[in-house]
Amino acid sequence: MAFPMSPLVFALIVVFFASSSLATSVTYSVLDYGAKPGGRTDSTQGFLAAWKQVCSSTKPATMYVPPGKFLLRDMVFRGKCKNDGIIIRIDGTLVAPSDYHVIGHSENWLLFENVYGVSILGGIIDGQGTSLWNCKAHGKKCPRGATNLRFSNSNKIAIKGLMSLNSQIFHIVFHGCQNVEMEGVTVSASGESPNTDGIHVQMSSDVTIFNSKIGTGDDCISVGPGTSHLWIENIACGPGHGISIGSLGKQFREPGVQNVTVKTVTLTGTQNGLRIKSWARPSTGFARNILFQDAIMMDVKNPIVINQNYCPHSKNCPHKASGVKVSDVKYQNIHGTSATEVAVKFDCSEKDPCTGIKLENIDLTYKSQPANASCQNADGTSSGSVQPASCLV
Repeated sequence: MAFPMSPLVFALIVVFFASSSLATSVTYSVLDYGAKPGGRTDSTQGFLAAWKQVCSSTKPATMYVPPGKFLLRDMVFRGKCKNDGIIIRIDGTLVAPSDYHVIGHSENWLLFENVYGVSILGGIIDGQGTSLWNCKAHGKKCPRGATNLRFSNSNKIAIKGLMSLNSQIFHIVFHGCQNVEMEGVTVSASGESPNTDGIHVQMSSDVTIFNSKIGTGDDCISVGPGTSHLWIENIACGPGHGISIGSLGKQFREPGVQNVTVKTVTLTGTQNGLRIKSWARPSTGFARNILFQDAIMMDVKNPIVINQNYCPHSKNCPHKASGVKVSDVKYQNIHGTSATEVAVKFDCSEKDPCTGIKLENIDLTYKSQPANASCQNADGTSSGSVQPASCLV
């Protein structure tokens, strides 16, 4: 199994890439194109004009955002550009309009589409999603909301030191991307904020996420169909719903997830810890070659869970079995405390049982007592010290 580079190598490459590109590139400040740093004047056109310059440059170029607040509507940064060394250096804060209607009907707030060789260094992006969350909480008719930052059909992307705040829905999404490297990212939203996944990856390959802190109202990191060679390391998660592969199998014809490593993570007070989730309906999807390693659980409700009977609102899936094939999943060195009595739960498909599940050196307790494990249609092995006692067959 081939994996992306280590965090140290990545950090050195980013530093070298940023320093060398800045030394030889031309810089375009958004201030020179009409952007205003007071946070009250719409600076959308200034940002787009600066992007046009860096994208059309035939040599490496930097788009610079100085200190201050910049009010922005939804916008698209489109490729293909004439160079593959674009740096967006943000020393300020980008803020969405406080009125959620302005961008709430857009799928994305900040969208990068068909770009190659783009790095975002530093900065804060604030989606100001609180009012939309409140609208949804009171059952009103509300727009779905916009993702803070999305990369679509892009390659060679680096994000370092970015903070995403209060997104209306998902914070950072990669769809149809390759060679993505993230480090030192912070995601922050209320634990009660709906559908605010921290980082979501789907239809993408060779993605690495290092040294990041994520607290939100949904999955800290979620992995969608078509993801392969994903490396997640040194992540602090909480509040949130944990680190999830899925939901998978919503569509019948769906690409699978494979070659995923999640290591050195700490989950605090989350709804789930390490989760694989699929819809209870027929599907060609799969999840295989997954490694969960060196995780610490602190009062997590469901520390280790595979749920293949996901059927929200009992709609379009009752009495059906998941067709997603879950195989070759290893849990190694998982320690800590469960907030519920059942710390390990494998609720697998009756039609396609989980196979090749491996437990090694597991120590999870509930109220200072041994926790329990529950297995349904799950086949595998255990080695070393495993607590709760394995129920795999």
